[in-house]
Amino acid sequence: MPPEDGRMNLAAVVPPPDQSAGRHDRPSFVGFVTDRDSEEAVREGLAEATSETLDIRRGGIRSAILTMQKTATPRVLCVDISGEEQPLSALSELAHVVEPDVTVLVVGEIEHADFYREITRGLGAAEYLTKPVTREKVLRHFGPFAQGSAFAAPQMLGGRAIAITGVRGGVGATTIAVNLAWHFGVGMRRHTVLLDPDTHLGATAFLLNIQPGPGLRMALESPDRIDSLLAERAAQPAADRLHVLAAEEKVASHTSHASGAATALLTALRNRYNFIIVDVPYGPVPLYRDLLDLVDQRILVMDPSLAAIRDTVRLLGLPKGPGQDQRAVVVLNRTGVPGGLSRKQVEEALKMKVDVAIPDLPRQVGNAATLGEPVMVTSSGFRNGVIDIVRQVASVRLLDGEHQGPLTMGSGVKRGLFSMLRRKK
Repeated sequence: MPPEDGRMNLAAVVPPPDQSAGRHDRPSFVGFVTDRDSEEAVREGLAEATSETLDIRRGGIRSAILTMQKTATPRVLCVDISGEEQPLSALSELAHVVEPDVTVLVVGEIEHADFYREITRGLGAAEYLTKPVTREKVLRHFGPFAQGSAFAAPQMLGGRAIAITGVRGGVGATTIAVNLAWHFGVGMRRHTVLLDPDTHLGATAFLLNIQPGPGLRMALESPDRIDSLLAERAAQPAADRLHVLAAEEKVASHTSHASGAATALLTALRNRYNFIIVDVPYGPVPLYRDLLDLVDQRILVMDPSLAAIRDTVRLLGLPKGPGQDQRAVVVLNRTGVPGGLSRKQVEEALKMKVDVAIPDLPRQVGNAATLGEPVMVTSSGFRNGVIDIVRQVASVRLLDGEHQGPLTMGSGVKRGLFSMLRRKK
């Protein structure tokens, strides 16, 4: 039974952190190898290193991508890039459909030191072996990762966090956050969590017809107890690869946000999800400001009004967070609303172009809220706006065609794509 004060014990919601614990749906090892000799070498070499079940299948990296779009990410994933015309692009594509903390082992035919560095240091794979592979090579180089006694560099771990903030109330920021998360998690099948830090009046769960639990409050009050498994169990599933981490506390209750809660929570979520979409209200709450500073990208949502223009200018003046490379993306929502300013008038007042414009769709937005489903499911106008936002905020993909000459880390290449391009700490 709950305590007399009505507050549940954190341990009653999720177990205490256990770094060795894993989800029941997560396989230990899955491999995709294109030829029989390599398959036998991988199977025999790893059989000597671990007693865990080895799921090794015949196929290359394209088979791995298709499979990982539909199934749980294993703790260790082995892929064969032999015969792939653009192996770096294929590995980049794979990185977008697996969980960020996966350990990726790569087999291929290219014998080049720069290529090895690109695979391991640039893309964040744990190890790369060239064919022909032997049982001894597999045991020596892949074995420690299968055993769990070696891991990829920790600074490469983590998903991409994006904050959506309305410059004032009623501009539609929460609706955009919900639809952006839906697009990443359902449309693109990326492991995505939608975080709503407003524990009293947040509406993200409501818009997806989900009943929030007490886990978020517990996590914010006890950040020392947070790990990725706890964070996931506190979230509610909206779809196979979309979770919602929200709360619905009594309005009269007081929620204490412990110091360091934002850092601990985002760190845990980065280790589990490719994208963390945060619906952050702007207000004099330390937690909200911490989240705005810690995310990788900010999005400001405004409507075509003079008050929104004033507030947009003020919020654009906020200093960037340490990992934010570009200014906040400005989204003009409800374009064409009766009595509102035109896009041209808004841009002239802002003295800049808005990055994305979404039309005024009161009937579609209202119907979607009533049904508890994303607007973009039924509205092409809103869907096009969300896709434009994705183009602005999603991580840059590494393409083989970008390289001219030897493979090196150019200025346009992001590090650690298997960790969803998180900034280095």
